[in-house]
Parts: sequence; C-alpha cells; structure tokens
Amino acid sequence: MQTNFTPEQLADPAVAQSEAILRKCVHCGFCTATCPTYVTLGNELDSPRGRIYLIKDMLENGRDADEQIVTHIDRCLSCLACMTTCPSGVNYMHLVDHARAHIEKTYRRPLANRMIRNMLALILPYPGRFRLALRLAKIGRPLAALFDAIKPLAPLGAMLRLAPSKVEAATVHTSPGQFAVEGTRKARVALLTGCAQPALDAGINRATIELLNRLDVEVVLPKGEACCGSLVHHMGREEQALAAARHMVGLWHEEIERDGLDAIIITTSGCGTTVKDYGHMLRNDPEWAERAERVSGIVKDITEFLVERDMPATLRPHNLTVAYHAACSLQHGQRVTTAPKKLLEAAGFTVKQPAESHLCCGSAGTYNILQPEIAGKLRARKVTNIEKTRPDLIAAGNIGCLTQIGSGTDVPILHTVKLLNWAYGGEVPSEIASLVEQNRSRPA
Repeated sequence: MQTNFTPEQLADPAVAQSEAILRKCVHCGFCTATCPTYVTLGNELDSPRGRIYLIKDMLENGRDADEQIVTHIDRCLSCLACMTTCPSGVNYMHLVDHARAHIEKTYRRPLANRMIRNMLALILPYPGRFRLALRLAKIGRPLAALFDAIKPLAPLGAMLRLAPSKVEAATVHTSPGQFAVEGTRKARVALLTGCAQPALDAGINRATIELLNRLDVEVVLPKGEACCGSLVHHMGREEQALAAARHMVGLWHEEIERDGLDAIIITTSGCGTTVKDYGHMLRNDPEWAERAERVSGIVKDITEFLVERDMPATLRPHNLTVAYHAACSLQHGQRVTTAPKKLLEAAGFTVKQPAESHLCCGSAGTYNILQPEIAGKLRARKVTNIEKTRPDLIAAGNIGCLTQIGSGTDVPILHTVKLLNWAYGGEVPSEIASLVEQNRSRPA
C-alpha cells in the first residue's frame, strides 16, 4: 500500500511503525474471509482491509477520529484471525492498537458510552471491585430487559446477563504465596493470577498449581501483582496500559533476579497475548525496554509449558469426548494451536475440533458487553458448531470464552488445565462431576 506521510509525522515512533505496517498491505482481501465481523455484517468497513483504509486516512491526514471510524474500529474484536490469514505479514494488532490510542485521545464519545467504558476500566482490572460488582449484578439482573430497551444502555443489560450466579472468594491459590514441591525441583515459575478469572473460577489457579507441583514445578504468586493492562490496552488507554505493563515487568523481573524463573505461566490467553507483547509495548522506553523484553521472552501459556514436560502415563478417563474451543488470543494472538489438543489426547480424551474454529465466539475482553448484538450472533454460531460435534464437554483456555460460550449452551464447559489436572491425579472438576458419575454407572 502506498503511503504519503510527511517526515514530521514519521518522527513520531508510533506513526512510523504504523506506516511500515500499512505499506505491507497489498489489498488482497484474504483477511475478509476469516474476519468475524465481516462474515457477520458483510460490510467492507467491518473487515480488516476496510479498517486499514480508515486508519490510513485518519493517520495520514493527521485528523481526529470521527464517528465513522470509531464505529468500525469499535466493532473490531481484535481476534487477529486476519493476521493468521495474511500472506503479507501485516501486523494488524499493532496497527489497530495505535488507532485505538488515537481515538481515545482525539474523540469524545457519547455520554452513556463514555460512562460505561469508564466503569469497566475502573472495575474489571481490580478483583475486589469486580467481586462486589458481580454480587450487585445478581441483584440487578431483572433490570436487564429494561436496559436492552434503551440502546445506549444495552451494554449494561449484557453485563447483567453475563454475571455468574456464584462469585468466588479469594483463596490460597489466588493470593500471593509460594507453592514448593515435595521432591526435587525441576523448574520454578510465576503464575499470573489475573483480575476477573479468580472471581469467576478460582479453580483454574488451583488446578494449575496442583498439576505443576505434581510435575515437580515450584509455583510463585508474587506479592503486589496487579492487572496486566490487557483490558485498558484494548480500550485505547495507552498510558494506563503502559503503567500496568511497567508494574508487572518490575515485579517479575525482581523475581527473576532474586530466585530465578524458568517461565511466567498464563492461564488466561487474552492476558498472555498482551504480556508476550510487553517488549514491543515498552520498546521506546529506555528505562524499561530491556527488562520488558526479558520478561516477555519467558512468558508461556500453560499448555505451551506442559507440552514441553515429561508427562506421566495416564489411563483413559471415562471415554469422554471433548470439543476443544481454540480461543482467538491463543490460536491467532500467540499461535499456540496444537499443544492443547495434543495434551488432551495424551491424557486420554477424544478431542473434536468444531467447524469454523478460526471464528471468534464474541467474548473478546469487554466486546460481549460493549457490542452485545454482534457478540450474541457470534456466540450462537460458535455454539451451533460446537454442539454439532456432539461432545460430552467443552474445553477452552480463556476465561472470557468460557463465560461467553457457557452462557449459550448446556454442555459443560471448563478450562483445559482443569481436565489435565484431573487426568493426572487431581480431583474431578465440579463442572463435570455428575457427568463422570453417570459414565461410571453405565454398563461396560
């Protein structure tokens, strides 16, 4: 793609980077076939190629964002399926990140939208506030239909519907601490506890720590952990995201220097994609760039780490068929595609890959709150494809996907690591306890 930025514009590192990304685009349109919003809406401006044109026009002309570009950028899920498909290596992720930051700086959103986004940024990254909000949501759920009737407030209705009936309290597995191994330590890792995940499913951390300990891996949850910055990063709140990144880089780097870390383990793939990008996010910060690169270099999704371990032998657990949902942030953002399925199969499960596995389920961080109509259509499409595989249960590696898909199906759904922990000696996950009991009572 030909660009016409001035030397003065290119003196800005963010603009220079975006210009280099834009020049790689050859207008081929391969991205449109795998873009969930284009497939759903059929509008060229709701495809990566269309958004690239809008971003180019905005940045090249040095103008403020307007309603049109905000509408179409807001509809982008950042699922990054376009990057998996692109033959030219266009880094759409970094381009849309820049566009969102520019929007945040130059566009004044309508009052209701502004207030809802501010509320999400003030609540979701803070576990205590999030737990309180979930408890209040249970009380307010009957008001969801009322909010639906007022379009600017529809996100509040979506938020109330997504709130779980049970809110999990903090546990020893979601609080700062160190989990040593009984035998000879083979590795030492830090585990990102996360923000929303502990309140929605504290069992994910527990399963991860128990499984790693049985594999002689020491686990540390550093004191002072905070949000990784992923949520505000995707809302265009650049300074807030970078502050979060610096905090976590400092925390983990201190742990590396003090007692050493073989890896930083992430069980929420949306966070993993962002944390792996810390080196890029802080590349222009001379004080933090080197440390950020070092930290990003040892970040691994839990399945990436486990597939490299010598896993013990296991019996086939009750002949269960698992539909594996590949979270976008894992398959497209981190390019982790085979490890989860390989681990589940090795643990004795029959693994099914649903059709259109490249398409997003509609969760995408806060997308299912801010864009409930599109998210609802994507969830329905995803659930239909999953249920066609006739699975006993569904596995995924991202809490957002678990919540989104779980709200649209009666098939039990749980984190991949909870299944693996059970297969290798842990307790039966509560989500499938009745299913396992039924299978045990069936004639052989």
